[in-house]
Amino acid sequence: MSSDEKSAVDRAGYAALDEKIEVEARGEESIRNDLLLVFPFEHTSREPEIQIHTEEFTALCPWSGLPDLGSLRIEYVPDRVLLELKSLKYYLLSFRQVGIAQEHAACRILDDLLRAISPRRMTVTLEYRARGGIVTTVTVRHPES
Repeated sequence: MSSDEKSAVDRAGYAALDEKIEVEARGEESIRNDLLLVFPFEHTSREPEIQIHTEEFTALCPWSGLPDLGSLRIEYVPDRVLLELKSLKYYLLSFRQVGIAQEHAACRILDDLLRAISPRRMTVTLEYRARGGIVTTVTVRHPES
């Protein structure tokens, strides 16, 4: 088999993959913001900046259904309550089967966390690992600057 013939077979096989595999992506209604728990912040006269980071954020590409992997950084200055971290982990896990664009995921996380803890300030940064040589970082802030 010549390299041209081999290339044609590979292209046909590649194009047929989407028909062979069915990935079930869920909608945004599957995101479990009800899991987020808080506890009182006892030093409200202070403004500590809390930084939370994970390399294990996963969602599905809304077009291909393939997994998107990324790092997530949450930075916030609390007002009256703090975010409980185990509940945050379970909340983030609820994105695993959701078909959502990275930009929408970052905004959704910010919105859900704002509702849960009403911080003085918050920044959410979501960086997806390289796909096709392109790394994308989305940053959203409250209040907007």
